Order: sequence, then C-alpha cells, then structure tokens
Amino acid sequence: MPSYKYECPANGVVVEVRHKMDVVIRHWGELCFAAQIPLGETDFDAPVQKRMMPASISIPLANSQLKNTGFTKLVKRDKGVYENVTATGDEHRYMVAGKPESMPHLHKKIGD
Repeated sequence: MPSYKYECPANGVVVEVRHKMDVVIRHWGELCFAAQIPLGETDFDAPVQKRMMPASISIPLANSQLKNTGFTKLVKRDKGVYENVTATGDEHRYMVAGKPESMPHLHKKIGD
C-alpha cells in the first residue's frame, strides 16, 4: 500500500498515511481517521492538500536476483562493448555497438 503526505493549511500539520490508491481524503477529519491520530482543535471539515512524495524502488543487488526478477544489467567492458551479466537462455553474453543481434531480448522481459 502506498504512503501519502497530507498538509492541513488550517493548522500547518503534515501527516503521512498509508491507504489504497482509490481512497480520496479531502478533510482533516478524514485524514485523522485514516492516520489514527486525534482530531485536536482543528475543524473536522478543514481542507487538506496531498503533497508529492518521491517514489521509492527497492531492487535486489545480486546479479542472480536481478536476472530472476526480469532485469537486465549491462557492465561496460570496453569501448562499445557491454557484458550482459544477467544473460539468460540464448542471449549473447556481450553486447557490441553496431551489432543489433547482440542486444538483450528486452521484448521477452517487458510485458504489460
């Protein structure tokens, strides 16, 4: 479930809360209920504004973990030569500039 930050201009408080993407929070009372915090002296109907938060992505570090999750990792070995350290099946181990047949099979890894 994603985390969101909301700010209430009436009291200047910023609250981080986790909820489903389809939940819409417009008022301080709704925010307090979702975050399980006391209402305080702020009016229940005081409007709140959603703040932007940077997305966080957690990826495995080992090459085998990257390969198992469908990632491709290329390591530069020479000018115009990259080693595909996550090569699978019939993929070429080295990708060479100017040789399209050495490209990783991204169309097999990327899906809807």
